[in-house]
Amino acid sequence: MADALKAEGNKAFSAKQYDEAVKHFTAAINLDPSNHVLYSNRSASHASLNQYEEALADAQKVVELKPDWGKGYSRLGAAHHGLDQLTEAVSAFEKGLTYDPQNAALQSGLKEAKQAQSRPQRGAQGGMFGPEFMAKLHMNPQTRPLLSQPDFMAMLHDMGSNPANMSKYLADPRLQQALSVGLGINMMSGDKFKQEQGMNGAAAASSAAEAEEDDSDDEMPDLEPAEPLGPTDAANKPAPAKPAVPQKPAEPEPESEEQLERKAKLQRKEEALKAKELGNAAYKAKNFDEAISHYDKAYELFDEDISFLTNRAAVQYEKGSYPECIADCDKAVERGRELRADYKMVAKALTRKGNALVKMDQLSDAIATYHKALTENRNADTLKRLQDTERLQKEQTEAAYINLDVSNEEKEKGNQAFKEQKYPEAVKHYTEALARGPPKVNPEAHKLYSNRAACYTKLGAWDAGLKDADECITLKPDFAKGYVRKGHLQFFMKEHDEAMKTYEQGLSHDKDNSELREGLMRCQQAINKFMSGDATEEELAQRRTRAMADPEIQNIMTDPVMRQVLQDLQENPRTAQKHMQEPQIRMKLDKLIKSGIVRMG
Repeated sequence: MADALKAEGNKAFSAKQYDEAVKHFTAAINLDPSNHVLYSNRSASHASLNQYEEALADAQKVVELKPDWGKGYSRLGAAHHGLDQLTEAVSAFEKGLTYDPQNAALQSGLKEAKQAQSRPQRGAQGGMFGPEFMAKLHMNPQTRPLLSQPDFMAMLHDMGSNPANMSKYLADPRLQQALSVGLGINMMSGDKFKQEQGMNGAAAASSAAEAEEDDSDDEMPDLEPAEPLGPTDAANKPAPAKPAVPQKPAEPEPESEEQLERKAKLQRKEEALKAKELGNAAYKAKNFDEAISHYDKAYELFDEDISFLTNRAAVQYEKGSYPECIADCDKAVERGRELRADYKMVAKALTRKGNALVKMDQLSDAIATYHKALTENRNADTLKRLQDTERLQKEQTEAAYINLDVSNEEKEKGNQAFKEQKYPEAVKHYTEALARGPPKVNPEAHKLYSNRAACYTKLGAWDAGLKDADECITLKPDFAKGYVRKGHLQFFMKEHDEAMKTYEQGLSHDKDNSELREGLMRCQQAINKFMSGDATEEELAQRRTRAMADPEIQNIMTDPVMRQVLQDLQENPRTAQKHMQEPQIRMKLDKLIKSGIVRMG
């Protein structure tokens, strides 16, 4: 697996086995050629071997795969700098800072590349103090600070221009240390040299561990090339430094218990993260028991990262071990609050617990857990799971309440109450009948809506009745009684035109229905009353008010053509007669006349 090979590459890099690191990263890339992190890590390994051409090729692939990642431009700038392509290096660092303005590696790389640009170009490469030597000093944590000391740099310039001057500086412990690192020449005592090399290895391991700690995309420390040194011209050559007074190397101070414990803790964390990576790889391969063993080891090594627990909970969930999943989530929440962990991690643990509770059909507990997760971190995934669970619980509650026998009993009670003119009581019984026998299981549900609409009509609750009548028609479009209920309600609401349409629709299903025919006749009589001028002013005003609330009437009244027609009816009747020959205009005018907006005669 690519993740396992990457872990091996990181391990080799930390041990300064850069050739091995390149091999592992190359094998990982063959398995996962679209992973920008792998190219970034291999670029760092090539740079450590001073193989800047190869480092540049990998860095270019990184920014191609992920152009908005600041680390990729850090790799690209370092490779260009190593090749003495300073203009390209500056450009790469500057572009990286547009994506990640606070990146220390980019800031440092840009500063050093610009400093290198400001120095005069040289033809020679400085002999033993050339690019490879300076790159090694630059990458070593112990010798890197020396490059910022003016007298030390002057010493190197002097020796670069005249190697014979080296004898003047051999007593300087800084030069001894630089030669030990840059050329591999042991100029120091045996113990001191081992100590420096040991410290360098520990620093490299620490750097790799720190890069993994924040769970970012990359896991390799930044590498930045050093500027090559060469002979300078007379105008820019710095004055030779005075020979340093030989000093006795200082004895290393013994590390305190606190420092030792910090190092041990860092090492445990590094090992725990490697175990986590192995667990992730096993999880993706569905080797669940193996994944759990790796997460167990990770948490035993380092119990200050609750992701080990939440990952283990995810494995338990996939296995169907829901109680174990819940136990891990509870432990992650408790430990996360002790550590003041990121609230998003705590929310993730709570959401995962809620998922397990749903699988165990403990919906009330799951809903309560999702609410807790949302108080930690409100996100779309948890909110959707909450809504889905609430809907599922409602459906289960309704399903458990269904009883068709009870529904029929409630219907009969409603019918009896209606006969006794106890309309509120009848509404109550019909409502209970619908709850016990909803439409999805009760083929007679449309009759319950029809009966309840009749109750609402008697109570003057026309809007509620109209809603029930519409539901009745939706459930049973050929049920004439539904149209009767709706037409009566519309008639009482003085919506005579709409009532006529409803009665006509009902007659299309049952042409001999006497209630529909009578309703249609009543509507026609009411409309004729208004058109003949027999209606009172109060009735006309009420009718106009209702009409003006009709969107269709509003559209007619705002139509420029109809406004002109209405004006011509008042001022130029002959022109108005021409308008009346247009069918569309005639239909709209009839609508206005029936609604009481326009009166003829």
